[in-house]
Amino acid sequence: MSAENDVRTLTIDEQEVSARPGQTILEVARENGINIPTLCHLDGLSDVGACRLCLVEIKGSNKLLPACVATVQEGMEVSTDTERLRRHRRTILELLFAERNHVCSVCVSNGHCELQAMAQEQGLTHVRLPYRYAKFDVDASHDRFTADHNRCILCLRCVRACAEIEGAHVWDVMGRGIDCLVITDLHEQWGNSTCTRCGKCVQVCPTGALFEKSKIGTERPKDPQFLPYLNLMREAQ
Repeated sequence: MSAENDVRTLTIDEQEVSARPGQTILEVARENGINIPTLCHLDGLSDVGACRLCLVEIKGSNKLLPACVATVQEGMEVSTDTERLRRHRRTILELLFAERNHVCSVCVSNGHCELQAMAQEQGLTHVRLPYRYAKFDVDASHDRFTADHNRCILCLRCVRACAEIEGAHVWDVMGRGIDCLVITDLHEQWGNSTCTRCGKCVQVCPTGALFEKSKIGTERPKDPQFLPYLNLMREAQ
């Protein structure tokens, strides 16, 4: 096979870029310094398209495609920052804030929350939707960690990190819609689960849903960027 067949040429925001077959739009955009917002994506984890913030426009299609799972095609013309997309992203963020209880002033991740930072980046100044004020239990049964489902945005980073990085498969998902929850084992309390206490799920959580008790109030409570390093070391072995 010739080298030409191993390269895809496309444009992203009118910038001509090249890509390898099988690469996603998000990967290619980031390689070329083009920002596409996302909350569920994290380098080192598989992509599931959960948050839908990375939707992009493709010329010739009325559909919006999730950049984290949509693969590049030859001649594709991608737009990542149109008024339609900006409205769409602000609406998604409003839905996330309205569905559960994200009161930043009393959250352990205030100032270090990816949802909070994303809202600021996208210019979200208020929520037009009625708040549901859902009341979920706070699971503090674990000796090191706490799970506050009121802060969860169902990005599923914890589920993927536990399965793909740690290989423990402790976290899973149950329920649908407003009742959807991430759970440990068969809905056991976290402290009674088969958790290995590695803390990877806590480190990758973008909000205050999972946090380490001993680091409440610390300046930098989480470090999700350690995952690419772990993957690199695993591949080296």
